[in-house]
Amino acid sequence: MRWRWPLPMRTWDSGPVYLVVFRNRKRADIDRAAYDAQAVEMEALARQQPGFVSFKSYSADDGEVVALSEWQDEASARSWGKVAEHRVAQADGRTRWYADYTLFACDDPRVHRFP
Repeated sequence: MRWRWPLPMRTWDSGPVYLVVFRNRKRADIDRAAYDAQAVEMEALARQQPGFVSFKSYSADDGEVVALSEWQDEASARSWGKVAEHRVAQADGRTRWYADYTLFACDDPRVHRFP
C-alpha cells in the first residue's frame, strides 16, 4: 500500500476530528472537591457544545493528567474555549488548580490503527 501525503485527517464514523490534548499537574494544596465539581460541570457543558465528539482523561502514577477532547473541527474547539463558564474555569485553572499545564491542538494528526 502506498501512502498519499499529506495523510487525511483522522476520521471515525462521525467524520474528521480536531484533537485537543491537555497535559497538567495539579497543585498539592487544591480544594479537591471544588476542583472535581467544576471538572464535572465543564465536561457536561462541553458535551452540549456544537461539534463536541468525545472526552477522556487519564492519570499517571506521578500525578500527571492527560485529557483528550475531540471536536468535529477547529472552529468548534475554539468556540468551546470562548464559552463564558469555560473561561471562568480556565482562569481558575491558572490561579487555583494547576501547577503547570500544556495544551496541544491538532487538525491533522498522524494516525496508526490496528487492526
